Amino acid sequence: MTKSSSKASTDAPGRSLPVVLPTPAGTVQRPAPRQQQGPRHPHQNLDRAARAAVARLSAGLSPHSFFDAWADWAQHLSQAPGRQLELIERAQRNALALMSHRFDTEGDRAPPFAPKPFDHRFRHPGWQKLPFSLWQQSFLAAQDWWDHATDHLRGLRPENADRTRFMARQALDIMSPSNFPALNPEIVETTLHSGGRNLAEGAANFVHDAIKTVMQSRDPAPEGYRIGEDLACTPGQVVFRNDLFELIQYSPRTAEVRAEPILIVPAWIMKYYILDLSPQNSMVNYLVGQGFTVFAISWCNPTAGQCDLSLEDYRKFGVMAALDAVNAIVPDRKVHAVGYCLGGTILAIAAATMARDRDDRLASITLMAAQVDFAEAGELLLFVDESQVAFLEDMMWDQGYLDRPQMARTFSAIRSEDLIWSRAVQRYWLGQDDTPTDMGVWLADTTRMPARMHSQYLRGLFLENRLSAGRFSVEGRVIALKDISAPLFVVATETDHIAPWRSVYKTQLFTDCDLTFALTSGGHNSGIVNEPGNPRSRYRISHRPQGALYVGPDDWLARNPDRPGSWWPAWRDWLADRSSAMVMPHRHLGAPERGYPPLEAAPGSYVHQT
Repeated sequence: MTKSSSKASTDAPGRSLPVVLPTPAGTVQRPAPRQQQGPRHPHQNLDRAARAAVARLSAGLSPHSFFDAWADWAQHLSQAPGRQLELIERAQRNALALMSHRFDTEGDRAPPFAPKPFDHRFRHPGWQKLPFSLWQQSFLAAQDWWDHATDHLRGLRPENADRTRFMARQALDIMSPSNFPALNPEIVETTLHSGGRNLAEGAANFVHDAIKTVMQSRDPAPEGYRIGEDLACTPGQVVFRNDLFELIQYSPRTAEVRAEPILIVPAWIMKYYILDLSPQNSMVNYLVGQGFTVFAISWCNPTAGQCDLSLEDYRKFGVMAALDAVNAIVPDRKVHAVGYCLGGTILAIAAATMARDRDDRLASITLMAAQVDFAEAGELLLFVDESQVAFLEDMMWDQGYLDRPQMARTFSAIRSEDLIWSRAVQRYWLGQDDTPTDMGVWLADTTRMPARMHSQYLRGLFLENRLSAGRFSVEGRVIALKDISAPLFVVATETDHIAPWRSVYKTQLFTDCDLTFALTSGGHNSGIVNEPGNPRSRYRISHRPQGALYVGPDDWLARNPDRPGSWWPAWRDWLADRSSAMVMPHRHLGAPERGYPPLEAAPGSYVHQT
């Protein structure tokens, strides 16, 4: 086995990034910035400061991107008499359907309009009775018309059609009858039964949330959901630390373990313990119980002082430094590398770089809800174009990072009917507190994103799609995913709106190695945290031998039927088949004699950074 050498790195051909050297203490030091010639536009910082100020008022969204989308849609629709006629006819049909529903006194016919599968605002049985049913159906009829009006149109840029639909949906959601006490049967019923106590409690919730927003504070974890006690509580030790991450090694629980260890690379957009939640649904705990030696990266929560951390830093001083540590602690063994979400993308980049440099230390690679091609990256593409990226860059240039609330608002807006409005009704009109769950606590435990890294991620991957296009450069040379020879296990989730499963499936287009693909029920988080014993779990799985012909996603779906249960046991067996002998576990964690002593008990200190 060989190790790759450290060289100057680039994020594009011909553009050098500053070299970052780790000191013996594990810190990351940077050289003084190089002297540069004066800017071509001497007052550009004034422009950036002005855009940053606007960005804070607009939650980081570029007004130009959305004005441009409205203008593009309106101009093309004005020149499409056929589509205009369709919309007139659709409005007439919807109006007739509403009238028919209004005069259906027997109530023996299904309502003409149904909420979307992820829309839970109208679940209360009171919505089936007049006059609430008429208000509900009128709203859904308007939603149906706008969905049709903002459908793709010849000549209209598809991304502008999608943005216009998104904006129309946001405006409609504000006017939903479910948001107004007098129009929502659940609020009316609760208010009558409680004598208005729900409104008083809801007002208290509103004041509490408003103060938290202004003060940028967070509630402590509820009782039973303490980090390190109830969550992220699999026993282990931090065995390495630098400024970027802590490496946790988990204590073995079986008499024998697989010889090859597992290294988990989580996304740094959230805390690592999504994969180590409660003991019953912890992937880390499951793997340890199945006889694997498990290591996991716990990323730092970067501050403004770390604004210059780059995507290359996360590869070199994150993934590769962790791999070096695992190799030192478990010597002479290859490693099963596992990457989740953004951690899977950086793992794919690291694996392709290792393949290029003849570094064969990986026994296998698992990518969970991780994309390597971003042409079909779902609704997050609504927020990525040149104007939007420049807007975000200026805001991050001003504050040094992308802050937690700015990211949270983006993800919430994609499913605003459920993540914003349904929750607002529950808390402010019904007076109900959020029911604590382990995943809910994790979702609230958000992190920041370093300015430079996030800019490179948005530009190099989302906006320019360099990785799958053969234009992603590491250390001055382009890498290719097809160079990867280690076996791949790729997991996608059916209802993922962050990494849509067809986008994840495209990993098969850009690799030639032995590949197993699994599609599991659930969303971006719930589909991955899908422990055995969950009665609603199901998955599909297939194997593609090395060099096999490509099969499209629709054909793949037709060929591979659902299987009941969690995908975890199938993955465990896959890992076991690619492991060698069972060996006695090491009695002590870390390797003090090689410079990796235990530093503190898991989950370490970085997970507590706010």
